[in-house]
Amino acid sequence: MAVPKSKISKSKRNMRRSHDALIISAYDECANCGELKRPHHVCGACGHYNDREVIDNADAA
Repeated sequence: MAVPKSKISKSKRNMRRSHDALIISAYDECANCGELKRPHHVCGACGHYNDREVIDNADAA
């Protein structure tokens, strides 16, 4: 029968599982225009950040 020689500690078990986490998507939807943008960045399409217009004309930037 396959029996472990010794107990696997919580630390060793968790180190083995460190790469099993789900990857978070790097883009969110802009609340104003719906385009994809990086989190905590100004939207490149409409110039909004945190429900405020930060850049007047995003097309010129």
